[in-house]
Amino acid sequence: VQLQASGGGLVQAGASLRLSCAASGRTFSRYAMGWFRQAPGKERDVVAVINWSGGTTYYGESVQGRFTISRDGAKNTVYLQMNSLKAEDTAVYYCAARLNGLVTGEASEYEWWGQGTLVTVSS
Repeated sequence: VQLQASGGGLVQAGASLRLSCAASGRTFSRYAMGWFRQAPGKERDVVAVINWSGGTTYYGESVQGRFTISRDGAKNTVYLQMNSLKAEDTAVYYCAARLNGLVTGEASEYEWWGQGTLVTVSS
């Protein structure tokens, strides 16, 4: 599985961004997909994850109510809509795939990772 993340950039606080992660492979619909982020000097944290069907999601506490994860099986793509961005959202955002289609916020449970896309929010 290959994952290609895109959509990062520099925005002001309060703005919105949408990240995309395009996945290769015919079995995309079986995977759970997740977004994680890592800020300088900090550990990689879960942002949002979605199960294989799209029917179950999980969000990190700091983004609940502001971010939305979704997936499009026809396009083999998972999205992260980020609204009301804050300076503390600044990080490299990674998408990840898990063969087990159930959600988990544990990064170690994801077998495949994209290259990351940088999101910078200025205050």
